[in-house]
Amino acid sequence: MLEGKALVEDTDMPLRMQIQAMSSASQALDLYDVLDCKSIAGYIKKEFDSKYGNGWQCVVGSNFGCFFTHSKGTFIYFTLERLKFLIFKGASSSTSP
Repeated sequence: MLEGKALVEDTDMPLRMQIQAMSSASQALDLYDVLDCKSIAGYIKKEFDSKYGNGWQCVVGSNFGCFFTHSKGTFIYFTLERLKFLIFKGASSSTSP
């Protein structure tokens, strides 16, 4: 396990799920090179899909921007080591075409 401590920048997740997010990120960083952001994100997404159902998204990197809609209680944005982690479950649109 990495010794670094995660810094949560924003979230609406329950604490139990926040801990899972940071733990999954730490495990992924133990398994993959810190520059392999795609594999790190894929690992975290698979962990969340299996534990909390399909539909999770994960973005990992040091410089990115985004705009998204998420389901209530499923969003976290945190820093661990030199990377930023954005994990959320997408919200389905209820508007008709």
